[in-house]
Amino acid sequence: MKITAAITGVGSYVPDYVLTNAELEKLVDTNDEWIMSRTGIRERRILKGENQGTSVMGIKAVQRLLEKTGTNPEDVELLICATTTPDLLFPATANIISNGVGVTKAFSFDMNAACSTFLFALATGAQYIQAGTHKKVIVVGADKMSAIVDYTDRANCILFGDGAAAVLLEPSTD
Repeated sequence: MKITAAITGVGSYVPDYVLTNAELEKLVDTNDEWIMSRTGIRERRILKGENQGTSVMGIKAVQRLLEKTGTNPEDVELLICATTTPDLLFPATANIISNGVGVTKAFSFDMNAACSTFLFALATGAQYIQAGTHKKVIVVGADKMSAIVDYTDRANCILFGDGAAAVLLEPSTD
């Protein structure tokens, strides 16, 4: 039977701070009606505080994933972080997340392909499962877009917020 990769669990995290359209009206020439008619977005989440990077959200999303699926962190063999906003160039944000959640017997790396990064990372993780070399792969999509968004550009600042989601990939014959 052919082995495929199945998503067997999902975890996510968004920061507490909510940036509303009303707040954006104070920063740029825009209003709620203009934003809603073009995007449908009413609010976005923003990660605030010192030393708060993409890995902070990724760690929380993976912790929730591991808890929901009852997965032992030491059973994870690979962790991929899909991000456009890594904490650092080195070490990889995936390494920081792995360390933060106790995934100590896996290798990990970051991928960056802008908007398509999560899909690219998901396909990459699935290849390890389908090859039969790995049984538990975590793919984390995490970005702190507020760190790179220009809040004087209304065409762009209305779109992006911060958050993370993680999926567990495991072999399946279904």
